[in-house]
Amino acid sequence: MKMINWAVVGVLILFPLFVINRIETDTQRRVLLTELRYDAALDTAVDDAARALLINADQQQEARYESVKQVRVNKEEAIDTFYRTLYMNFGIAEDTVAQGVLRRYIPAIIVMDYDGFWVYAEEEFRNAAGETEIRPVWGVKKPYAYADGQGNSLSFTLDDYVLAYEAESGTWREGFRSEIQAENTIPLLRDAALFEQVRRRTIVDAIQNELAYRINRHNQYVSRYGISYTFTLPTISAEEWNNTIDDIGVMAFVQGIPMGSKTYNNYALGGSRVLKKPAIVGAVKDGRKVYYRDTCDYTYPVEETFASEKEAARNGYWPLECSNNH
Repeated sequence: MKMINWAVVGVLILFPLFVINRIETDTQRRVLLTELRYDAALDTAVDDAARALLINADQQQEARYESVKQVRVNKEEAIDTFYRTLYMNFGIAEDTVAQGVLRRYIPAIIVMDYDGFWVYAEEEFRNAAGETEIRPVWGVKKPYAYADGQGNSLSFTLDDYVLAYEAESGTWREGFRSEIQAENTIPLLRDAALFEQVRRRTIVDAIQNELAYRINRHNQYVSRYGISYTFTLPTISAEEWNNTIDDIGVMAFVQGIPMGSKTYNNYALGGSRVLKKPAIVGAVKDGRKVYYRDTCDYTYPVEETFASEKEAARNGYWPLECSNNH
C-alpha cells in the first residue's frame, strides 16, 4: 500500500476521534464557564444578603453595647435581597416560572444571629382555603444550646457572652464568661480554652443537625416535582465553619442544577462583620470613677456606658489606660 493510502486511512481513523475530542473539550469549557458564572452569582447573592442583615427596619433597635456582635438583624430583607440578586445574575429577574424552578434546587438558607439561627426552607401546610401548600418559610429561631452531665445548661452566643443555668442552685446567670465564672459552680465557665472549644462545637453541631433534617425533608418534597437528585449536606471544612461562626451571616446551598453531563452543587457563606466604635465604659475603681473602652480587660463594677470619652468625662469619670494594649 502506498504511503498516500496509509495517510488517508490514518486520517479516516483519527479525524472522528479528533472531532469527538474537540466536542468534548468545547463541552467541558462551556460547563466550566457556566459553573464559574453560577459560583459568582451565588457568592454575590449571599454577600448582598449578609449586608442586608444590617438594614435596620426599626430605628429603636440599634446595636447594643454588651457585644460588638450583638445587633438587630433583618432576616426578611436579607432573604429578599438574596433571591433578588440571584435571579438577576441568573438572568431570570422577570421570569417567575424559571424562578420557581431555581428555588427547587435551594434546599435551605441559614441566617446566623448573635444568639441563635433561623432556617429558611420549604414546609408543607394547609393554607386558608384548606389546600395543601409547599413553600419556603422561616423556621423558629434555634438557640446555640448546650447541657453538661451535671444538668447545667448554657446558651452560647457568637462570643463569650452566655446565659447559664446552674442545676445545683437552680439559678440563672447572664453575662460574659469572665464576669460570671466566680458566681457559680459550672466547670465549663472556669476554663476559658475549653469554653471556647465547646462553644464552637455546639454552634456547628446545632446548625449541621438542623440542616440534615431540613435537607431530608426537602428530598421528600422535590421528589413530587419529578426531581430525582438526592440532596445531601455538603462537607464544609473546619476553617469555613470557624469563619462562619465568628459573625452574624448568611449560608446558602444550591444543589442538583443540571449542567451538561453533570450537576451543579455549591454552597456560599457571607458574613456581616460589624464595624462599630468601641463603647466607653464608666466604672468604679477603688472608689474612684474611671472610664475606658469596652475592649479593655477590666472587670470593675460598671456604672454607665457612654458613646464617647468626652461624654464620660463630662459625667465626672477619669480616663484609665488599657492594660491589654487596646
